Amino acid sequence: MEASERKFFHKNERLYLKKDIDKVFADGQSFLSYPLRIAYLSDTGDASPVSGISVLISVPKKRIRHSVRRNRIKRLIREAFRLNKNESSDLCKQKGTQLHIAFIYICNEIKTYADIEKSMLKALKIIREKELV
Repeated sequence: MEASERKFFHKNERLYLKKDIDKVFADGQSFLSYPLRIAYLSDTGDASPVSGISVLISVPKKRIRHSVRRNRIKRLIREAFRLNKNESSDLCKQKGTQLHIAFIYICNEIKTYADIEKSMLKALKIIREKELV
């Protein structure tokens, strides 16, 4: 695999500032792509990250009690995003916008990677159609 084909999930692609997270849930839009609930906000601010996309992944303790299982689900969601983010990321760079996305897991049991990836592809497609095109 060449360096141009490699896909990473860099630290600057993580949504971690409380004010940004609050802004996504207060001012952003949301929709459901089972087993994920997606909240997103498009911002044309000056301080945009390299990718143009920052992501928050949440698995509520109320739904999945064991931390080992919660962490597994977060890894699956992160991997599905990492492998499928390129088209959305490129569109954000071209438009010069910053996109904040929160993925919240809403299912009570662990879904397979195929189910999560299918949900991720659907979610990214919806976001691209609404915000980036």
